[in-house]
Amino acid sequence: MPLIGTLTSGVSALKTFTKDLEVIGNNIANVNTTSFKSSKSSFADDFSNTLRASSSGGVQAMQVGTGVKLSGINTNFSQGALATTGLTTDLGISGSGFFRVVNTTDSSEYATRVGSFHFDDSNFLVNSKGMRVQGFGADAAGVLDTTVGAIQLRPAADLAGKVRQSVAIGRDGVVTETYTDGTTAKAGQILIQDFAQTSALMAAGDGLYSALAFASPTNGTVALDATGKNNPGTNGLGTIEAGTLELSNVDLTEQFSNMITAQRSFQASSRLVTVADTVLEEIVNLKR
Repeated sequence: MPLIGTLTSGVSALKTFTKDLEVIGNNIANVNTTSFKSSKSSFADDFSNTLRASSSGGVQAMQVGTGVKLSGINTNFSQGALATTGLTTDLGISGSGFFRVVNTTDSSEYATRVGSFHFDDSNFLVNSKGMRVQGFGADAAGVLDTTVGAIQLRPAADLAGKVRQSVAIGRDGVVTETYTDGTTAKAGQILIQDFAQTSALMAAGDGLYSALAFASPTNGTVALDATGKNNPGTNGLGTIEAGTLELSNVDLTEQFSNMITAQRSFQASSRLVTVADTVLEEIVNLKR
């Protein structure tokens, strides 16, 4: 019965727009989440029933669609505004790129724009989950080397009796220690990396992204290389702004507008189901 197809189309729309509202709801819920990237749903028509195929002689095809489906949920990786925090280890990226952090428990590596870092008890620069920020290390003399690993302040054995007074992080990612005698030394350099296909990154919660290999790293391989291609401010990468954190890029005006559109679409689809049900009821009652 043709009206069954009408019901199917209506139900497919209800399911699809419900998912759209979920996406919009998640965006609004994370309007104040550090470095959160908003998402947007996209749709496509579903399979069409062919009543008549096109043929020579100008005969046109006759097809009836069977509804709508969710074709994708795309993440918007545009830059969020940078807010000043005043904390030296809070790092925001101005431009393209991601920090790389490693979970020391299973050696898994993630990309993140959340630069809320701190130095742990072992003087490693870590995020709130204890994952270590990656970059170039420094030797005993404070000279940067080409070994990529966790960023760590210089051990006491390398300070030769000096007392560390403060730590600063430059726009190029270089971590510089200042001592009470007025001297300075480099402790390392934070590296960042961009991806050619950011849409392939998979959100893992807490602002972390996995599936780095599928996102096609643009500067080096999946593992950060030691050729200097990943230095902040070079090769199209953004710079590191110490004392700032990137805000969410959610536009509430846009989200509320999308929510109204999705709501009205849902209402129209539910009306379609109601009308089809009413007509089917009338057909059933013809026997009376």
